[in-house]
Amino acid sequence: MTPARPPGRPRAGIDAAVFAATLTTIDGLGYAGATMDRIAAAAGVAKTTIYRRWESKGALIADCLLHAFGPLPLEGATRAELLSSTIRWGATKIAEPGVAAAFAGVFVDAVSDPALRDVLSTRFQSPYSRALQDALDEPENRVLLVIDVVVGTLLHRMGITGAPMVDADVAALTAMVLHQFADPA
Repeated sequence: MTPARPPGRPRAGIDAAVFAATLTTIDGLGYAGATMDRIAAAAGVAKTTIYRRWESKGALIADCLLHAFGPLPLEGATRAELLSSTIRWGATKIAEPGVAAAFAGVFVDAVSDPALRDVLSTRFQSPYSRALQDALDEPENRVLLVIDVVVGTLLHRMGITGAPMVDADVAALTAMVLHQFADPA
């Protein structure tokens, strides 16, 4: 006997398919080429299915990135270990296919779209900045600076070279950040 399907729509499965299709489409066609029509077709869903869940391409990308990154793995007992593991984790995630292009594209759109900036801030940046604030016991402005420096540097490298930052450069970036956020004496 086949087990009964749970009531309601299979939201998680559809969301995962849409997120995978989004990154695959962006990786193959670029951010501008990843239209809602193309993403829906790649996910095997109707465009209306996407618009019922996300009010815009930017909102979809924000949730897609949040899904791709998952929770912040706060690893390490010291401030240096926490920051090092977080920076390596971010570099690894940004290097995944489609992620850097999704980030860069949605950031460009957000420059002229205050509603999208709010979506990115509340849905994507805030959960990570709060987790780092709590783990590092640092004020919001200092944590946001770390995020700006690290993410900006990683995306800049991808945009200029088309390749993720090599391990030696991730280590150098980590050392620069650690210099500013050394354990208090």
